[in-house]
Amino acid sequence: MTAHVAVPIRVVLVDDQMLVRSGISGLLALTPDIRVVAEAADGAGALAVVAAARPDVLLLDIRMPQLSGIALLQQSAALLPPTILLTTFDDDEALLDGMRAGAKGFLLKDISLERLADGIRAVAAGATVFRPALTERTRSAYESSASAPLLREDGERLTARETEVLALMAAGFNNGEIATALGPSEGTIKNHVSSILAKLGVRDRVRAVLRGLELGHI
Repeated sequence: MTAHVAVPIRVVLVDDQMLVRSGISGLLALTPDIRVVAEAADGAGALAVVAAARPDVLLLDIRMPQLSGIALLQQSAALLPPTILLTTFDDDEALLDGMRAGAKGFLLKDISLERLADGIRAVAAGATVFRPALTERTRSAYESSASAPLLREDGERLTARETEVLALMAAGFNNGEIATALGPSEGTIKNHVSSILAKLGVRDRVRAVLRGLELGHI
């Protein structure tokens, strides 16, 4: 019987700095299940490279001349594969803009190879990955007893449990993982998520996280 060989995750890397591209490509070459199949030096040339290489994941620098990563997403998200934005800055505004534009991940360039590779694998599998600092901040914000309940403009508040669920949603956890972390059944977590969406007046999880970020609670 022929052994099954896993197909590597195909990645296109877009960054205007050649040394950065070389460094990231060299590191990812050490992972057997991830392969950088093409590179581009700016956002303007990224679409053609993506169309030719047909990657599973796009690693896209946020700040580039001619066309930034966020601008490229805003203009052409439907033509791009699941995209992780890379930046050297811990920038909440860029995070919000990237999420609104359709990014599936946001990672700092100084993270370890292990975290970068895990982020690529997660996004290739359909998950969202936002920087570890966001995960830590959401957890600490809602574990603090001094944290105020989240308030919608019409006065409707999230319960303490719902704020915990929202924090874990922002950290990228799915319903099953949230249930494992907090204790109740997955069905109960699903009900909490539905309540959160209704109270915040949004239609999906990403917009719920954005709303929480905009209110300053994440």
